[in-house]
Amino acid sequence: MKPAVTRPGTRRVEYFTGTGADGGSLAQAVDGRSVAPRDARELSRQFFQRLAGLEEGTHEYQYARNTLIEMNMSLVRFAAGRFRGRGNDMEDIVQTGMIGLIKAIDRFELSREVEFTSFALPYIVGEIKRFFRDTTWAVHVPRRLQELRVELAKAREELSSRLDREPTAAELATLMNISESEVVEGQIAANGYHSSSLDAALTGDGPEGGEAVLADFIGVEENGLRLVEDFHTLAPLMAELSDRDRQIIHMRFVEEATQAEIGERLGCSQMHVSRLIKRILSKLREGMLGDLDRV
Repeated sequence: MKPAVTRPGTRRVEYFTGTGADGGSLAQAVDGRSVAPRDARELSRQFFQRLAGLEEGTHEYQYARNTLIEMNMSLVRFAAGRFRGRGNDMEDIVQTGMIGLIKAIDRFELSREVEFTSFALPYIVGEIKRFFRDTTWAVHVPRRLQELRVELAKAREELSSRLDREPTAAELATLMNISESEVVEGQIAANGYHSSSLDAALTGDGPEGGEAVLADFIGVEENGLRLVEDFHTLAPLMAELSDRDRQIIHMRFVEEATQAEIGERLGCSQMHVSRLIKRILSKLREGMLGDLDRV
């Protein structure tokens, strides 16, 4: 079953105990949110026993499952408290931890002979850690490279201490039993953990004597980009030309045929082709300049 976070509401949930002709009877009504943590352990055991005898997807199954979620929300709040001060909204952390709680409930079995609290906390904490791992990178990189970065940091620290110098990529690769190219890939990916604004101030003077910013020193002028807007403006104007006019433009500027060669193919003089090309180009030029005037 795909986990879905259940937000606690104001409804009363059913507390199933005992057995009967229908497989269970309602002994009493319980608000899962009001169960004290010290009572949740025993009640959770009873609900897990009941849950094991219910068919997944039925109304009673959902009641029992939702009650388990509500009764054990204190585990999520406890785990989330360990990550307070990380700069993230606590509500986001709690909701992420709820996903871990739900996964634990769906996978827990009483036959494990372990307390649900001990079983669930690693799921909750793991989900929260995954949340931080995925959201604290300035640039998103594949999880494989995120994990490689952590392993590289450990290997670098170990080798630096052992060699009393910065280890080479080859030495890191040998220690980690991976290829040197993987080490380099991980080192490059590590640069995505932090980012700088293009407007970040740098020391020294800028191009015009003012304060320098990062954008002044990276990138190059790409003249080809200027043609993109021209092409987009020209396309609908070309579509409005007649078939013969488009054929003339194609022969002259794509096939690079001479005016005399075009005249031979069209059955007219070179002078007439010259006048036709001037008329077509004038029409296209007026269309493009008119489009700029409207901007």
